[in-house]
Amino acid sequence: MITRLLVANRGEIARRVFATCRALGVETVAVHADADADAPFVAEADHAVRLPGNTPAETYLRIDLILDAARKAGADAVHPGYGFLAENAEFAAAVTDAGLTWVGPPAKAIAAMGDKMAAKALLAEAGVPMLPTWTDADEITEFPVLVKASAGGGGRGMRVVRDAAGLAEAVASARREAAGAFGDGTIFIERYVERGRHVEVQIFGDTHGTVAALGVRDCSIQRRHQKIVEEAPGVLPAQVRERLHEAAVAAGRAVDYVGAGTVEFLLAPDGEIYFLEMNTRLQVEHPVTELTTDLDLVRLQLLVAEGQPLPESATDPHSMRGYAIEVRLCAEDPAQGWRPATGTLQRFAVPGVAREFGNLQAVGLRLDSGVVDGSEVGVHYDSMLAKVIAWAPTRAEAARALAGALARAELHGVATNRDLLVRVLRSPQFAAVDVDTGFLDRHPEVFAPLLPADQLPLVALAAALATAAARRAEAPVLAGLPSGWRNVPAFPQATRFAGPDDEIGVRYRLDRSGGLAEWSTSAGAGSTGASADAAPAAGPVPNAVAPAGGPTPERTAADEPTPVVSLVQAAPDRVVLDVDGVRRAYRVHRVGSEVFVDGPDGAASLTELPRFPEPTAELAAGSLVAPLPGAVTRVHVEVGQRVAAGELLLTLEAMKLEHPVLAPADGVVAELPVAAGGQVDTGAVLAVVNPE
Repeated sequence: MITRLLVANRGEIARRVFATCRALGVETVAVHADADADAPFVAEADHAVRLPGNTPAETYLRIDLILDAARKAGADAVHPGYGFLAENAEFAAAVTDAGLTWVGPPAKAIAAMGDKMAAKALLAEAGVPMLPTWTDADEITEFPVLVKASAGGGGRGMRVVRDAAGLAEAVASARREAAGAFGDGTIFIERYVERGRHVEVQIFGDTHGTVAALGVRDCSIQRRHQKIVEEAPGVLPAQVRERLHEAAVAAGRAVDYVGAGTVEFLLAPDGEIYFLEMNTRLQVEHPVTELTTDLDLVRLQLLVAEGQPLPESATDPHSMRGYAIEVRLCAEDPAQGWRPATGTLQRFAVPGVAREFGNLQAVGLRLDSGVVDGSEVGVHYDSMLAKVIAWAPTRAEAARALAGALARAELHGVATNRDLLVRVLRSPQFAAVDVDTGFLDRHPEVFAPLLPADQLPLVALAAALATAAARRAEAPVLAGLPSGWRNVPAFPQATRFAGPDDEIGVRYRLDRSGGLAEWSTSAGAGSTGASADAAPAAGPVPNAVAPAGGPTPERTAADEPTPVVSLVQAAPDRVVLDVDGVRRAYRVHRVGSEVFVDGPDGAASLTELPRFPEPTAELAAGSLVAPLPGAVTRVHVEVGQRVAAGELLLTLEAMKLEHPVLAPADGVVAELPVAAGGQVDTGAVLAVVNPE
């Protein structure tokens, strides 16, 4: 039996495996890069071994270091998690050769499925349906097509190409990204199916010859070909579900599969299914299967690795209960084109969580997270912070509960995709199961922030009142006076914040009882606000952020009356306002000059600006700066070169993704202070283009 298990991974999946180990009485060993020394998964392990370095190549991808760590810590088994070495046949063989128990499929099965082209040929012989596929770009005669990496998954190296003109660059870019992510730049090309659904079957095999299907998941809603919303059971016709089960089991049997695996398919609009790939590991989305089957898949992995047969409860794909929906909460900045975000997670709180890393006994929320308050989100690993999963008897209930919890979550310090996830879950199209892999392309409205622009003045007012209350509470003398009280009450308080899109100024005056006598805000071209019981102020209301579908029409105060606001409570961490007779409570969290406000309509992060700012150097006109730390992988231009708007200048790589830097307008490259291979920090000047 396994007594001490090393998890050759990090973050959320390491914590997930440790949770099951604790329940089974198995001791745990963590391995960690220097950047992860203080991470939650390291603190939760019974033993931890340092892997000197920070990048994956220096640490989590080093087979020799991980095996040495297992020896040092006295581990008798290794679990690979997912990502890194999880689908590396050489690693599986090395673990077994070292006399350790490998918690995963045999190296032979991993190798067979690791080469996507070889896998397609093998499974086609087993009767699994396939899409037309090419390895030579010159042979392609039909478009659109999808360029894919042969050695990996997770959306890395994947490109949709709609005409022959864009094929060469897509192939070259896919090869570079695949080589960087998997150490193998081999690619292949498939026919691209418009409006297809991405569905997959969880399979499990044991050493006694059983291969079972544990139901179908729908993972169609994706960004950059990476899943962000997953659910089980997938809403499908019964006959399609049966065909998927049969094809998945046939795939498993073709390679004598043992352990947890996932067979992924594309479901075409006409009901035909096509094999995409087989992942020889536990999937990120495995919790939705656990919650609908009441099985602990990590426990099954350990039992199978010990040679035990699958229990009868794991061999019936029809014994499912209710619905589960999972979202991937990622560090992404909408203001920076949804690039991965970095920073310190000042607060991470999801309300209503019934359990972490385990199955639920009733309706509720599960949280599988790799972070806690204070966690650092760096550039070396992917951007997923956590998975939030809801289970309920019906799909609609699960979606509603999950959207509500996300909307109320306090996620401070790092930008996330939370608002996008909430809007997807609340969309009528998701409710109607009108989903496919192009869902986000067709519904740009879901990219709009939850907080309406006309509510930002109230959020800023709450931030100003809470900030003043905090300063009054911290004052060494006269702390009992009402916040903002003055001898001359006619003179207003004034605070300025950097908001999501622009500066916003707040002016307010309290009466002698501490009530709000008047208030106003100003941002951009105009202002809104009035005395607490007066008529609306004249002037335009600040424009809303334009939704992805187009610009926002000009609005004026006449279109949208200023609300009548009175102050109910102002404390450092909570402000309650009466807005047109309806109370609204705002939770406020201050960290230095950062003010995080969570209200009934959404959340905003504001930065309090100094009253007398220090002068700073201005960037030269036409400067293009790094949106996040990373490595410059390629430079395509040189100083003095003429470029056209949208032309690729250089490529920045961070958090496992390539980020192209494009010319903002026609012009001439005036400065190019970076070179290929160089590291840059956020805000570093990458190039200066003088417009013509």
